[in-house]
Amino acid sequence: MHLVCGSTQLVSSRPSLPGTATAHKLVVAIRQKCNAEDVLNELNDLPNSRDASDMEMAEEPFNPLKIDVFVQTLLNLGSKSFSHSFAAISKFHTVFKALAETEEAQICILHNMFELWADHQQMMVVIVDKLLKVQIVECSAVATWVFSKEMVGEFTKMYLWEILHLTIKKMNQHVTKLSREMNEAKEKLARTVESSSSESEDEASPNPQKHRKNTEGSGEKPTEEQVERMEEKLEAAYVDQKRLFLIIFQRFIMILSEHLVKCDTDGREYDTDWYRWTVGRLQQVFMMHHEQVQKYSSTLESLLFTSDLDPHILDVFHQFTALRA
Repeated sequence: MHLVCGSTQLVSSRPSLPGTATAHKLVVAIRQKCNAEDVLNELNDLPNSRDASDMEMAEEPFNPLKIDVFVQTLLNLGSKSFSHSFAAISKFHTVFKALAETEEAQICILHNMFELWADHQQMMVVIVDKLLKVQIVECSAVATWVFSKEMVGEFTKMYLWEILHLTIKKMNQHVTKLSREMNEAKEKLARTVESSSSESEDEASPNPQKHRKNTEGSGEKPTEEQVERMEEKLEAAYVDQKRLFLIIFQRFIMILSEHLVKCDTDGREYDTDWYRWTVGRLQQVFMMHHEQVQKYSSTLESLLFTSDLDPHILDVFHQFTALRA
């Protein structure tokens, strides 16, 4: 579905297109400074365009028509500049969150962004970065979108790989931040315990000045429960990071395997420009993020880079592990 054309107006030549009337109402409402609740009320009248079978299969059904109308209308209105787009996303953050509860819904948001901004690659890079930063879409959704069938025509374009690498970096930075915060909290807690122990020994001290110095705090001290929660949060982040790499490498394996099998079946040479380019991108992921990938190498070996994999693909993994040995 494509509700928006150009940079300023909605398609008016096809009034029967589902959602067009609601899109026009949204344009008026947003220009009149409506709030997030008003937008959700306008969207609530839209029927769900998904097939009944799709609805039954989905764990948490979502309404793609709502996403189509909202995302394309809002981003079109904010298309004057990066700052206009950022302001629009920030103002209606709660609407995005309400529509993007599942990964499938988040991928739908990304597809709609692409439909609108297919000819403005830098805008797509900064919008994806913004959507990740404000937690409207998750890293795993971006990775799945990058390798989706809808993006096949964009697969060899540099901006798409810029998006993938900024997504991986976002995840890595998140894990690093949580790890640092947890370690700092543990150190503070250890110092607190040590200080409390020293104060107990000095309670009978005749020197009140010394006692005061020991009891004076140096900032907020974490509790054991807070540290435990931080550990749980970090563990969850590690799970998300591992899942992100599994998604990325699995997709690489799928598209490369499909290419190799097809070439073998058709009796064609597999070593094409596309093949070399794709293998190069796979090697780049390994090398650019080697510290993080190394942590999950045993999982990757047992789940993805198994002995029955085509040797051409398996060699890339073995080269990486050999370099890290």
